[in-house]
Amino acid sequence: MNLLEKKMLSLLSEMKEKYNVSGVKAEFEAEGTRMEEAMRLKEIATRANLEVTIKIGGCEAIKDMFEATSLGTTHLVAPMVETAYALKKYIMATRIAFQPELREQMEFFINLETFTACNNFEEMLNLPEAKDLDGIVLGRVDLTGSMGLNRDSVNSDEILEICLRMAARAKQAGKKVVVGGAVSVHSMPFFKSFPKGHIDRFETRKVVFQCPGALENTETAFLKAVEFEILWLKNKKNYYGAIHKEDDSRLVMMEERYNKSIEAVRSSVKSNYPFQEQRQKHSSEPNVTLN
Repeated sequence: MNLLEKKMLSLLSEMKEKYNVSGVKAEFEAEGTRMEEAMRLKEIATRANLEVTIKIGGCEAIKDMFEATSLGTTHLVAPMVETAYALKKYIMATRIAFQPELREQMEFFINLETFTACNNFEEMLNLPEAKDLDGIVLGRVDLTGSMGLNRDSVNSDEILEICLRMAARAKQAGKKVVVGGAVSVHSMPFFKSFPKGHIDRFETRKVVFQCPGALENTETAFLKAVEFEILWLKNKKNYYGAIHKEDDSRLVMMEERYNKSIEAVRSSVKSNYPFQEQRQKHSSEPNVTLN
């Protein structure tokens, strides 16, 4: 582990101990996490004895599911599941990608993150396949966007009312409830408005907090979560920056070699076929006709 990763590990261990952090997240969807990045995050999380949540690229992203298997993911989230049919496709895909013994060790979630999805949630829960769904993630940013609201509305009463209804219905069906989307210290009154037992976790882009303990977190917990993401992004930048530059010296050498070879070929042609130069010279002279 490099120095940044050691700092990340230390920070995660502290957040687990003091601020009820239960896991970390990576997204193959909006974040576009590459497998190499996810593997580094997995190692750090494992050393901190934390779980890893992977958000895949869609309800039927089987390749992402296979990669989640390789990572030893404990929680899988499918984004933008808006209809009962999309939920059915998701559950069927998980049955292809994960063996039964693996499925028993995992939890499968969907992002409930649009107004359409919320309107169709009852129909989703009535599916036979819904028995394999472990919970929902209420994505507040996309929910506000789907309603024509801006990001500042994530903590509004209108969004809260929808989330409370979805959480209550999920709990009636025996599902877990996670809340995400623009999570900050300003979200705490929003989270505390949920009835007891109706919110299991809340999450930032990279860090997952376990409730009910995390409902008592102070602002420091959110600052630590932001610090972790900053370290993560710096580590990612350093990694790809090194890859970006690793062939610079060889590229210069190869271009010099190529240019010298071109010049050598041109010189060889001139020395072996001198008459061509003479011919070109004469061909450039104007023709004069004497009457």
